[in-house]
Formats: sequence, C-alpha cells, structure tokens
Amino acid sequence: MAENAKKSNKKVVIGAVVLVAVIAVFAIIYAVFGAKTVEGSKEITITVINQEKEAVTYELQTDAEVLKEAMDEAKEQGLTYSGSDGQYGFAVDTVNGVTADFNTSSSYWSFYVNDTYCNYGISSQPVVDGDAFKIVYEVYVAE
Repeated sequence: MAENAKKSNKKVVIGAVVLVAVIAVFAIIYAVFGAKTVEGSKEITITVINQEKEAVTYELQTDAEVLKEAMDEAKEQGLTYSGSDGQYGFAVDTVNGVTADFNTSSSYWSFYVNDTYCNYGISSQPVVDGDAFKIVYEVYVAE
C-alpha cells in the first residue's frame, strides 16, 4: 500500500512540475509575441463607419500607447463610445450613439488597424505612428 502511495505522490509532483513548465512557456511566448506598446508622439486616424456605411474620421496627434487611450482623446473631437469591462477586456457596444447588440440583431462593432482585423481588444491594441484604425458596425451572417 505504501508503494502505491509513493507512486501516486510521484505522479502528482511530476504533474505539478509539468504544469508550471507549461505556464512558464506560455508566459515567455506572450512576452515575446504579445502586444508591444510604443511610447512617444504619433499621428493616427480613427474612422467610425456606422450601420448606414457613413464614415466619420478623427485625426489625432497622440501619446496614447493603446487604442482605448486614443479613443478617449478623440472624445474632444466628438467620438463617443461606451461598453463594459469583461473577462476579455473592454467590450464596446455603442459608438457615436449607435448600439450594436449581437443578441437582438447579430450586430457588433469590429476594430481594424491598417485594414487588418485587430488582434487585441482596445485596452491592449498598440498604437503606432501612422496607424489608421477603423471601427465598423457589422452584422454577422451565418453561411
């Protein structure tokens, strides 16, 4: 019986060591490949495209390091947005008075940087000099 307990304890210890190693590997991968912010002054644009395909562009000279900070600065030019913090970061549901509600209309606000879908939420999406951001009202259509 004591031999079985030793084998069981050995498995638990090995399992814990493997788990710690896997967590360390993922932490290193995120540190190397994760979002990298850039300090200093930048010129960027943020274009909002509503459900009618009407576009409004905000041009900013900013020190913002992430998109949410730049959007906060664009409020001085009239950009408005709201949402809530969730487990995946800040979820935007309303931009310039237009609410996108996936549950009722399959609509949502999507975010692009330089015509590529953003890899991060607005709280961690880096801002780089010359970036052109788009906030687009979209409706999901199942294929």
